[in-house]
Amino acid sequence: MSFSIEGKTAIVTGAANGVGLAIARHFVDRGANVMFADMDEARLAHECGALPEEDGNIRYYAGDLRERLTLANLLSATIDAFDRVDILVNASRQVLPSNPLDLDDMTLESLMQQNVTNTFRLSQMVANRMIKQAEGKEEGQAGAIINLSSIAARRTQPELLGFSVSMAALDQLTRSLAVSLAEYRIRVNSVSLGSVMSASLKQSLRENDGFREEIEENTPLSRIASPSELAQAVQFLSSEGAGFITGQIMTIDGGRTLVDAVDAPAH
Repeated sequence: MSFSIEGKTAIVTGAANGVGLAIARHFVDRGANVMFADMDEARLAHECGALPEEDGNIRYYAGDLRERLTLANLLSATIDAFDRVDILVNASRQVLPSNPLDLDDMTLESLMQQNVTNTFRLSQMVANRMIKQAEGKEEGQAGAIINLSSIAARRTQPELLGFSVSMAALDQLTRSLAVSLAEYRIRVNSVSLGSVMSASLKQSLRENDGFREEIEENTPLSRIASPSELAQAVQFLSSEGAGFITGQIMTIDGGRTLVDAVDAPAH
């Protein structure tokens, strides 16, 4: 059983910073060809320029993933650079506060687009490419898709209504796509995060005194996960070693969802 992703080609969205960047870097370090995708072109150029480009296995693509043309061009750029795509990591996601009683609050609509619809459309395009690549081959996986979710899908606060609903929808999208794509040997799984030291969480910790202590007190392992810990889980789900795992929501939360505290922030 191999957990190697060496020589595989991966698209990682949300790869300009935080968790997405950590996953993309981890994949590069493990010998994968990686297309870093994000809206922030300047940050992409900075981050990718700082990485050692061994055998040309690093590329980046900047664009608004809400646009179908951007998604199509991202896939085309990946094929042009590496001839194929084996892994898609949908790490681009947004967290915004919601006001449940404000009739003008469009957070739910915005987050459903950003966190669910974009993931669905890109997964559709990439899956079709994976199916084409696998024609004539009857063994091994044709591809792996990994979505980044959150324990907010199951545990929420009123101010995170839009985010929580979008994450619950993403979990169901993962399960539904897993069943739909199983006959094509494409596996679809999700990683559900507790508190990971992402860019958004770092900002929250800077803005809120005592926030770190609150998270740690409500996490049995008493700490915040590093992005590298998440990246290793994503590698596992991408590899042939996870070849019989599909439609699963892997929870990485330090035990947070096992305790009764309801006020612990879910990000």
